[in-house]
Amino acid sequence: MPWSAWLLPYDFSPLTLTAYLVVLLLYLTALRYLPKSQKPGMMRVSAFLVGLGLCYAVMQTRFDYFSQYMFFVHRGQHLVLHHLGPILIALSNPLPVFRYWRSRSPDNLLRLLAPLGSVYRFLQQPALAAFLFVGLIYFWLWPPLHFDAMLSRNLYWVMNWSMLLDGLLFWWLMLDPRSPVSKKVLGYGRRLLILALVAVPQIVLGAYIVFSRSAVYDVYEVCGRAWPIAPETDQVLGGLLTWIPPAMMSILGMFIVFRRLMNQNEPLDEQKPSLSS
Repeated sequence: MPWSAWLLPYDFSPLTLTAYLVVLLLYLTALRYLPKSQKPGMMRVSAFLVGLGLCYAVMQTRFDYFSQYMFFVHRGQHLVLHHLGPILIALSNPLPVFRYWRSRSPDNLLRLLAPLGSVYRFLQQPALAAFLFVGLIYFWLWPPLHFDAMLSRNLYWVMNWSMLLDGLLFWWLMLDPRSPVSKKVLGYGRRLLILALVAVPQIVLGAYIVFSRSAVYDVYEVCGRAWPIAPETDQVLGGLLTWIPPAMMSILGMFIVFRRLMNQNEPLDEQKPSLSS
């Protein structure tokens, strides 16, 4: 297989491709026309593009083939969709860039999209956001449902998109660059608590998968594996990817939030926060 074929979708989704292209074009176009004083730095732009690119790569390249036929690759796919990609996008703080389109959108469109604001505020309630973040991982890894999701094309896409959208909502809530001192956003202490709490169920689930003596997900036996490795090895690797990297992401998020807590008395430029602040 030529290297270029690895970049082509295994299971082409016009909706997925369109969604990524629309987001990318809106961002780059707004970036071009924003006043120089409002443009984000290269680090923020790079973080957004890399985060978006990683999410696209695990959904619409040959990587998706292996994620459907290897359990540990599937867990790597969800690690990107639920953690790594959304963290990079949240750290890039793209909202000031996308606000460029608010004043250029027709009033009818804004009124049509208004109900989404209520849905967003409902989903961003701290307790609900934490429950959904952990609950979706358990939901899609419940063996009977996971079996169906890996065999149903439509359910498979619902699974991946739900993980991505939930990851974006959760990590934006945790890494929102606005200071609770001056804005009505979630306080730093509650963010630290939530990040610590959501790590525990992920560790428990990952450890359960790693130390299980029997096959937890037999769908990969039914469909066959992309590589000739032992089912036990595939399951242990998948369990480790469910256990260790997500916990490390929570620790990383706590470090970022703690640094902001220590610097909360410093003036915050909402338009151009640094990636490390």
